[in-house]
Amino acid sequence: MNEIKGLHHVTAITSSAEKNYEFFTYVLGMRLIKKTVNQDDIQTYHLFFADDKGSPGTDMTFFDFPGIPKGRHGTNEIATTSFRVPNDSALDYWLKRMNRLDVKNNGIVERFGKKILPFSDFDDQAYELVSDENNKGVPAGTPWKNGPIPFEHAITGLGPLRIRVENSQYFHEMLEKVLLFRKVAEQENLALFEVGEGGNGAQVMVEHNNELSPAKQGYGTVHHAAFRVADRKALDAWIDRIPKFGFRTSGYVNRHYFESLYVSVAPQILFEFATDGPGFMGDEPYETLGEKLSLPPQLEPKRTQIEKQVRPMDTVRSNQPMEKEYE
Repeated sequence: MNEIKGLHHVTAITSSAEKNYEFFTYVLGMRLIKKTVNQDDIQTYHLFFADDKGSPGTDMTFFDFPGIPKGRHGTNEIATTSFRVPNDSALDYWLKRMNRLDVKNNGIVERFGKKILPFSDFDDQAYELVSDENNKGVPAGTPWKNGPIPFEHAITGLGPLRIRVENSQYFHEMLEKVLLFRKVAEQENLALFEVGEGGNGAQVMVEHNNELSPAKQGYGTVHHAAFRVADRKALDAWIDRIPKFGFRTSGYVNRHYFESLYVSVAPQILFEFATDGPGFMGDEPYETLGEKLSLPPQLEPKRTQIEKQVRPMDTVRSNQPMEKEYE
């Protein structure tokens, strides 16, 4: 079986692409590597933030669906996205930074032997920073070279995904028997699973919770999470495997930057399988990634129409050098 390699990207919903860009660029220091549109809803921006090179396993992406209401956190949702930082001392830097910039956070805590820093953005989207202090497994990405965060503290990719469900027995079995994850630890109402090489870049935490009301999707919530597969051959193996367990899927989808399969694995929980390539570097120079509206080939003939439908959004950074912020 062509095993899942780890996390590929997480896609969430924001109330404002502009505020989202400011937060991820100037507060979190992640690089906007692609400004495009939702390929199924071309009036909606789709922003991709990642490491310096747009490496798979480092992407956090956002839709800003016009007029969508605020979401509600609860059970049956992909509840929290985490980001990797190099070590415990990096979390000390981030705690000071977040307090100085009035970013809501819960202070540094420990879970499964790792130090983490939970925080949220202007939409109440839930995140965590997780320390790679003693981490082994999927390698981290490359800090954004021209970003505001010193390399020794910068975000280097996606960390464990936290999913809250009311039927944890079913979800555990689905991860182990269908997706071939391994349970590696349990703590209170949380179970930790990993896949592939393991480590922070290949882990999912499942929280059992049947007390909260069901979550409601909207801005401030996650739309779906994607897992890495090596290539089209590996993707085809999953396209063949998943329906054998009774799941309905999207079938093969070509997103240009990667190839995909979508499957709804539980109420309100959508997973994607995405190939490592072709990647984000093919249609823009490295120096100006994310500065223009990028469209996949099938949408390029509609550029004039699309540019009239999406509002102008200035994401030019290459002519505005950023100083590293050490405190």
